[in-house]
Amino acid sequence: MNENEISYEIRGAIFEVFNELGPGLLESVYTQAMYIELVNKGLKVYKELALPVYYKNHKMDLGFRLDLLVEEKVIIELKSVETLLPVHHKQLLTYLKVTTLKLGILVNFNTDEISNSIFRKVNNL
Repeated sequence: MNENEISYEIRGAIFEVFNELGPGLLESVYTQAMYIELVNKGLKVYKELALPVYYKNHKMDLGFRLDLLVEEKVIIELKSVETLLPVHHKQLLTYLKVTTLKLGILVNFNTDEISNSIFRKVNNL
């Protein structure tokens, strides 16, 4: 499955979760629901995957966690905030750069119109 095919399945899962749960819940609720929905679609999904950060070839004791990683190819960054800020978009782009993955999906579930709150971010795709 390529990134575009995975992205199609992810979008379907986002709409399913939003239609079932609606807006306004905690990010952790949407993360778990998305995990369930994607696994039920037969996709390989990692939830809250810890990844190390390197600085000048030194592994730092710090790291970051990806909300969801699908098929080891697409990062999903979930939010449930009043307004997505530029930093949220930059965060996902940095995750893509650090992991060398090509596609990420940023979604904010705290909205009245989910279709306007899904953003594709690419890294050399």
